[in-house]
Amino acid sequence: MALLFPLLVFAFGASIGSFLNVVIYRLPAGLSLLHPPSRCPVCRHRLSARDNVPVFGWLWLRGRCRYCRTPIPARYPLIEGLTGVLYLAAFLQFGMAIATLGAWVLISWLIALAFIDLDTLTLPNALTQTGLVGGLIFHPLWTGGVEALTLSVAIAQLMQGILGAVIGLWLFELIALVTSLAMGQVAMGGGDAKLAALLGAWLGWQGMLLSGFLACALGTLIGGGAIALRLLSRRDPIPFGPYLAFGGLITLFWGDRLIHLYLSLFFPLMALS
Repeated sequence: MALLFPLLVFAFGASIGSFLNVVIYRLPAGLSLLHPPSRCPVCRHRLSARDNVPVFGWLWLRGRCRYCRTPIPARYPLIEGLTGVLYLAAFLQFGMAIATLGAWVLISWLIALAFIDLDTLTLPNALTQTGLVGGLIFHPLWTGGVEALTLSVAIAQLMQGILGAVIGLWLFELIALVTSLAMGQVAMGGGDAKLAALLGAWLGWQGMLLSGFLACALGTLIGGGAIALRLLSRRDPIPFGPYLAFGGLITLFWGDRLIHLYLSLFFPLMALS
């Protein structure tokens, strides 16, 4: 049972990842997420249940449609596997608690937003806005779960989530304005500020700042490296959503430790308190 339950959690996460593939493909195109059922985008043949088994369905088909032999991008099983691994990691960290459910919701939203931004350079309001509301609902439950929740604690935690969302929105709108003026062109889309607000609602203002810092550091490293290697020019658009999503995931799992490490190095008295 000790091995079976983690496998079930991974399978559940991979199944959610399969649905996220549908969201990533259909939501930006304005298509229904439920109809028609999964089918090959080339021959339009409806996929059978065995073809839709997360990860293994792609392996069984050897990466090709069963009916027309069109190659199926490896990204689909990778997203399924990534979601399964992150769901399992959240379960192992938070255990049988409401925080695990919240972590699963946040993980799902961040994966969908990151890959949609990679594909379309957009972050749909349908996801950023619902994700923000979800963060404000779950934020009061992070500290001790439903059993430890009182009215005063709920109000205090809700205000922390609202403060994090407001700071994230304003901070990244300011960054977008300053960088756009400096570069003479639009440097950051409005969706990035909304994603920062979503992270603030879920992780609080400290977690949002850490996520933003990690995103900027990673974006500078990868984007600067691509420009230095002449893979990109300074004028090429670079999606920032995936970096914010990655920073948010790091903060979700290791944020408290990283913040405590930072305080212990630069503000030791605050770390002790």
